[in-house]
Amino acid sequence: MAASASPADSPPRRRRHRDDSPRRGDHRKPRQSPSPSPSPSPDRDADRRRRRSRASPPDRDADRRRRGQDPKPSEDNGVAKPSKAEDPPRSRARVSDGEEEDGRRARRPRASDDEKEGDRRRRRPRDSDDGRDDRRGSKRDRDRDRRRRRRSPSSESGSSPDDRRRRHRRDDGSRRREEDRGREERRASPERKEPTPPLPPPPPLPEMIPGRTGGIYIPPFRMAQMLRDVEDKASPEYQRLTWDALKKSINGLVNKVNATNIKNLVPELLAENLVRGRGLFCQSCIKSQMASPGFTDVFAALVAVVNTKFPEIGRLLLVRVMLQLKRAYKRNDKPQLLAATKFIAHLVNQVVVHELVALELLTVLLDNPSDDSVEVAVGFVKECGAILQDLTPQGLHAMFERFRGILHEGEIDKRVQFLIEGLFAIRKAKFQGFPAIRPELDLVEQEDQFTHDMSLETELDPETNLNVFRVNPNFAEDEKAYENLKKSILGEDDEDEEGSDDASDGEDEEESDDEEDEEQMEIRDKTETNLINLRRTIYLTIMSSVDFEEAGHKLLKIKLEPGQEMELNIMLLECCSQERTYLRYYGLLGQRFCMINKVFQENFEKCFVQQYSMIHRLETNKLRNVAKFFAHLLGTDALPWHVLAYIRLTEEDTTSSSRIFIKILFQELSEHLGIRLLNERLNDPNMQESFVSVFPRDHPKNTRFSINFFTSIGLGGITESLREYLKNMPRMIMQQQKPPSPSESESSGGSSDSGSSSQSESSSDESEKKRRKRRKK
Repeated sequence: MAASASPADSPPRRRRHRDDSPRRGDHRKPRQSPSPSPSPSPDRDADRRRRRSRASPPDRDADRRRRGQDPKPSEDNGVAKPSKAEDPPRSRARVSDGEEEDGRRARRPRASDDEKEGDRRRRRPRDSDDGRDDRRGSKRDRDRDRRRRRRSPSSESGSSPDDRRRRHRRDDGSRRREEDRGREERRASPERKEPTPPLPPPPPLPEMIPGRTGGIYIPPFRMAQMLRDVEDKASPEYQRLTWDALKKSINGLVNKVNATNIKNLVPELLAENLVRGRGLFCQSCIKSQMASPGFTDVFAALVAVVNTKFPEIGRLLLVRVMLQLKRAYKRNDKPQLLAATKFIAHLVNQVVVHELVALELLTVLLDNPSDDSVEVAVGFVKECGAILQDLTPQGLHAMFERFRGILHEGEIDKRVQFLIEGLFAIRKAKFQGFPAIRPELDLVEQEDQFTHDMSLETELDPETNLNVFRVNPNFAEDEKAYENLKKSILGEDDEDEEGSDDASDGEDEEESDDEEDEEQMEIRDKTETNLINLRRTIYLTIMSSVDFEEAGHKLLKIKLEPGQEMELNIMLLECCSQERTYLRYYGLLGQRFCMINKVFQENFEKCFVQQYSMIHRLETNKLRNVAKFFAHLLGTDALPWHVLAYIRLTEEDTTSSSRIFIKILFQELSEHLGIRLLNERLNDPNMQESFVSVFPRDHPKNTRFSINFFTSIGLGGITESLREYLKNMPRMIMQQQKPPSPSESESSGGSSDSGSSSQSESSSDESEKKRRKRRKK
């Protein structure tokens, strides 16, 4: 009874879903559905599936299965109750599908060969596309199935192979239909690229410049046009435009300045509104000097010129440089400290800053000496030591004593000690090579300069607000006031402007004026190219000639402009000095030119004076050649003897180089003329004024020095008159100190005559005795 009970009466229990899949451990092959026809080829199966997917509507049951829903849920809690008798109908349904397909194929009417060929041609492109899509789709499906099996391996364990195949076919069919539908939609409505909308127009330029740095870049012509278009000259936009133009102009002029064009750029700089842009000017000068310290003297000269017209600008720049120096000293920033001290040194050279500021700065640097501070102090003294030696020699001496103490302490590095020793050598040479102001930068007279004095300990205000644009309510009035000031500084008159307006009377007059201007215009070659070519021609002519006559003939053929005769003298003297030994060729050539033209004679006189003043710069070999050259000109009377008046033979006025020059000069003269003729020429009463400096008689010390000098070089014979003068000098001095009374002078008149005659006789006898002794020796 229990066994015959119906399943409905028994309580519901969980049943396992049976399928045809093999169990674990069962190696039997799955049951295959019999098919009445042989297995079709893969191409036919693909075509059949494609036609079926196109012809048949979408299978709802397949969609439901794909979503996980059952098309026919069971009545008992939605769980299907499969039995053993239900498995064969599935296989039979599969068989019936094949039979229906075969019957459908058999019932289809046969088409003609032409229709088949046309269908085949129409299908080829579509089949190729579909084949590619099938291959891609099948590959994606295989990957998707593998992922599903990895995730849920138990989900497919309960399904049969036939169900999996059927589900796979239906999935392929739905996917192909979706792809075909999307492809047709794309063909029907191709995508069109929408044109990019145009960019919105930029806002007006005055509104684009509210930034602190000036905003965008505006070309100069555009800036000028905007300035002309602005109607309200006092509006903030117009003030901002003029501020930017002023800033660019000042920066450009400061960056372009150098030693050659500073005279041309100063009027352009003063034409700008420096009262309004004084902060910009100071900022630009400091930044440019920091970027290129080698041009510090140029910037200092520019500041010196501006300081004469606007002293407040010079004071503002000094305040900012002092603050920069303090900041660098506290931060131990050596490059910035070197730049700041160099700027202050050149401002001291230009008398813009008082010398006490320099001494105070040196005191601060040498108070607690370190390697860096001592090095900075040495560089500072090198830059402004020459002017400190003139203005405050005692203060500079105190600073050098401090340097000496640091050197004796020996606590600093060896390198810095060598720097201090080099500084002492420069001081001994009177700061040669470190001039206070170069000649081309000496633009301001000391009487016109304003000197500023301030201490490092005072609190200073840099006034940084002057670097930033601010709206000025009195802009128009300030501009007019500066225009008037500019005219007074630069000397511009309104008459010139009126005359330029009334000058255009007619076209003929303008053309004639232009022609006259062109005639009056002179082109000056400041590169000295023509001068260099002239020197090259003279040098090649001198060096390529066989003798002095040929050289003189060729050199006289060279066309020299007025004032270029000096170049011929200089080149001749330079060629002579460059030789290893003196060549008589140059002396004869110089003699020939002096005899031909008096201009060359005067030029050689100038060369003599110039060479003697710079004789300490010449090497010994050059010095000997130059001395022999001038001795030849003097010995042949090509050069007048009054040039010897430029030589002052005393211990204080001569150096070792000048004494060597005088020695060689007189020795060569004695060889050319002989000692007797030379002595006669030197004792000529008409030339005594020119020889007073060579044979001084102002002081016994100088007289004795001259006698000893010529005696040491073997020319004591030319000093006999000087020796007699030195002998009689005490008596002359006594006579000058005690003038005789008139009675004594009358009584001793005859006796003095007799005494003088006797003295002259005795002196002549003594001189003869000395000569005899010399001859015997």
